[in-house]
Amino acid sequence: MADAKVLKEFLGEVKPAIDAYILDFLPSEHSRDEVQCLYDMMRDYPQRSGKRLRPALCLLICEAFGGDPEKAFNTAAALELLQNWLLIHDDIEDGSDLRRGEPCLNQKYGVPLALNAGDALHCKMWEMLHRNAEILGHEVAFQVLAEFTRLSNQVVEGQHVELSWVHNNQWNLTEGDYWTMCVQKTAWYTSIAPCRLGAITAGAAKADVDQFIDIGQNLGVAFQIQDDVLNLTGDEGQYGKEIAGDISEGKRTLVLIHLVNSCTADEADSVVEIMARSRNNKSTADINEVLSLMEKYQSIAYAQKRSEALVEQACAQFAQRFVHIPDNQAKNLFVPLVRFVVERDY
Repeated sequence: MADAKVLKEFLGEVKPAIDAYILDFLPSEHSRDEVQCLYDMMRDYPQRSGKRLRPALCLLICEAFGGDPEKAFNTAAALELLQNWLLIHDDIEDGSDLRRGEPCLNQKYGVPLALNAGDALHCKMWEMLHRNAEILGHEVAFQVLAEFTRLSNQVVEGQHVELSWVHNNQWNLTEGDYWTMCVQKTAWYTSIAPCRLGAITAGAAKADVDQFIDIGQNLGVAFQIQDDVLNLTGDEGQYGKEIAGDISEGKRTLVLIHLVNSCTADEADSVVEIMARSRNNKSTADINEVLSLMEKYQSIAYAQKRSEALVEQACAQFAQRFVHIPDNQAKNLFVPLVRFVVERDY
């Protein structure tokens, strides 16, 4: 209970502090109406609800390794900017309707303006990272820049893999295919890089920094599986996105892959035929048919168990590989934080 209280206080402090830092950094006023519109769009997603978990992981790991979290704050905020421009682009590519309980930027302003706003936030992310030269010194600042370059390359490759499955109408996928895509698309920017960046800013040894690749892979995939599950079972008011939107969008999730590989051949053909249709050509009955089969073959329960197992594996890895790091409050909060991230119900 003590850890839960401290974790709640920690997250309660991180979110408003990161939000204020980002909004103070982003431009807010311009004399030209068109540019003012751009500024308003750039500030839209950063002002929406969210837990700021990526910045929280970065700050927590920095402190766990004996670093000063104040010196990691700029890097943590840049992670949140990265999250926001990726979401804008992701919503466009997926044709999504809702993001954090509100219409996606592309739904509010159209694709061209939304795409440009995402590009603008991408530029501001790199601008923010240049501040680290004064905060961390040039050597560490360049290490941070290299990490952001690496994670950006990983994310766009993972996104391309997933988009290619849709483009090629590919459904004969395995759990291994899903794992590979998730590690690149989700794990690198959700958990691997935030943890590595926290350790880098703390001055941790390279061997310790590299441990977070395995740990972060398990956490990131677990996070994505839970997000897939919530998309099917969550409450739209809390979840902030369209329930069963992954079915509408034809997403290849672990739940769906398990279903296609578990049901009869006729059922699989029916599921694939429904999933391959465009969003506008899927009826509520179609979506409910897929959901019913997911329940019948316990595909959602299977995915939840895989997520839980990955979390336990990551927590065990953290405990075993960092036994040499002295105990402190931040180190002891890592397990409660990652369990909260993955076991959340919204």
